[in-house]
Amino acid sequence: MKIATYNVNSVNARCANLCKWLQDTQPDLVFLQEIKCETDRFLYFECESLGYKTIALGQKSYNGVAILSKFDFTVTARNLPDFTDDAARYLEVLVQNGSSHFYAASAYIPNGSSTDKRIEQEKLAYKLQWLDKFYDRALFLKQSGMPVIIGGDFNVMMSDIDVFDERRFKGGPLYRKEVQDKIKALQYAGYYDAFRFLYPDTEGYTFWDYTGNSFVTNSGLRIDYLFMTAQFAEQLKRCEADKSLREMEKPSDHTALVAEI
Repeated sequence: MKIATYNVNSVNARCANLCKWLQDTQPDLVFLQEIKCETDRFLYFECESLGYKTIALGQKSYNGVAILSKFDFTVTARNLPDFTDDAARYLEVLVQNGSSHFYAASAYIPNGSSTDKRIEQEKLAYKLQWLDKFYDRALFLKQSGMPVIIGGDFNVMMSDIDVFDERRFKGGPLYRKEVQDKIKALQYAGYYDAFRFLYPDTEGYTFWDYTGNSFVTNSGLRIDYLFMTAQFAEQLKRCEADKSLREMEKPSDHTALVAEI
């Protein structure tokens, strides 16, 4: 089974890139973030014509998540339960793969950044509150006893190896101890960072800014993750960033992270 997460940065703007990549790589399960379109304007026809059952949770111009699956599924959550949020950031399904069932979720964690320090503090508080509710939901899913996999743009670097120049980000919302601690709590609860599980000392960047030739100079960040429970982690064969999407014409600033189980 091949599973991918990809911040598409506007699914309508990247339609050709996404469809070509789906045809070429044939992932079984895809988590998308920042689809930046309303739910009813998602590319259902295009994705379903390629063999994917598709569900989206969108909003106009911002945020938005989707799940594409070659397996049948039922939707179990649209946005985080018990958390009032105008932003479309979380989508969860229960997947049926033959006789086996597992939970799968696409998550787009708040960025938290702003050029205005007062606004940034407000955004950081929202980010931390969101992560608390996300942790509660992830723990609930794990306690079900079924395997769980969550993919998404987590907007956090966990260590210096995850950022090309840590000095630029230290203390900011993407590289701040309070945010990192929320992700560590997820790991302590039994979720494995798929990439780091296999490659503890490899950079693994998934994001390169559009400015300053960052992709050419490999000035990147590792902010996209696949987190999975032990049932999946113990079966991991590989997990790597597929840079082909970032090399396409008019790409997203992210690329896909792909795991094979």
